Amino acid sequence: MPTNNNERYISNLTKDTYALVLAGGRGSRLYELTDWRAKPALYFGGKFRIIDFPLSNCVNSGIRNIGVLTQYKSHSLIRHLVRGWGHFKKELGESVEILPASQRFSEEWYQGTADAVYQNIDIIRDELPKYVMVLSGDHIYRQDYGHILAQHVESGAKMTVSTIAVPIEQARNAFGVISIDENSKIIEFVEKPSEPTPLAGSPGYCLASMGNYVFDTAFLFEQLERDSQQKGSERDFGKDIIPAIIDNHDVYAFEFSKSSKNDSYWRDVGTLDSYWEANMELVTPVPALNIYDKQWPIWTYQEQLPPAKFVMESNENRGDALNSVVSGGCIISGSTLIESICFSNVRVNSGSRVEQTVVLPEVTVGAGSKIKKAIIDRGCQIPEGTVIGYNHDDDRARGFRVSENGVVLVTKTELENL
Repeated sequence: MPTNNNERYISNLTKDTYALVLAGGRGSRLYELTDWRAKPALYFGGKFRIIDFPLSNCVNSGIRNIGVLTQYKSHSLIRHLVRGWGHFKKELGESVEILPASQRFSEEWYQGTADAVYQNIDIIRDELPKYVMVLSGDHIYRQDYGHILAQHVESGAKMTVSTIAVPIEQARNAFGVISIDENSKIIEFVEKPSEPTPLAGSPGYCLASMGNYVFDTAFLFEQLERDSQQKGSERDFGKDIIPAIIDNHDVYAFEFSKSSKNDSYWRDVGTLDSYWEANMELVTPVPALNIYDKQWPIWTYQEQLPPAKFVMESNENRGDALNSVVSGGCIISGSTLIESICFSNVRVNSGSRVEQTVVLPEVTVGAGSKIKKAIIDRGCQIPEGTVIGYNHDDDRARGFRVSENGVVLVTKTELENL
């Protein structure tokens, strides 16, 4: 990498890059939370959507030409993108375009991650980029993509994979696992193995793919065309593209910690427990994810709302929030929040206690309710005196889902069935 004028060098790379964010996933392990929305549209952190994190990484890294590939139940995702990300000016060389599944090259919808890109190959070609970044749209992290682009160019790689060391137990049957040589060249890639290969020198860890890739554009097109003709292919980068090219082409791993903007923070919030845990991390005094960094803002759409309000009704019923995150439009009236997150327009009524709970927008908690270690979906109206999270047998009997680690999921459907 040039030692002089390094920032200009990287900025030139980012200007020659087109980013594709894969945002069509369902997130089936989140169960009812994704019954009516794609996983990238799911709320996170009191104000944001998951999709805001890769998009903000692009903008903050200087990548301003972005396509978002949508498919599964995409209405709320598209609405959010239009409202929060529709201000880019194409005539200034910047855009965030929505690329829904539209059967451009096939009678089928997107068959896999590689097919999603292949079906938009003409749109990418029109942008004339030197490099294409393919990014997962359903992880929480902050990353300067300029560093992976720089390594990609300097190494002479045809493809570069962003990687992170994760515990083997976490990676098992969940992530693509990579083995590399002493120069970080990928020599093996196994998609979601039951027995991941340990990382050299760290036996309890393995090297996992983050689902973020950089390609030379011409090479990407060649591989997508080749894969489209392969019988039996699942049209997936992890299952088909990467294993097919590592023996005959230069494919390198990039270490995420080299470009992380937050001490290598990366979360795959693909289960109820991991989603709840990642949100709960934000209520700690010094959270692992710094969403308050003005140098690396997380952009989003936020309705203009009045400030949060805390009402003291009596000495016994005080509107308190301890180690909690409370968004605009919320009213905490004579009730107590402890280690909880309230998204916009939440109302917690008199005598209630909400502890270690993620409360999505437009929720009303009825007077005298007690809720602990739960996720309350958007728009729920919790009846007065409801007790959730204190007895899991009772929770299950009322139709609520209880996760492996004891997180109770409450949705409008279960409440209506009570």
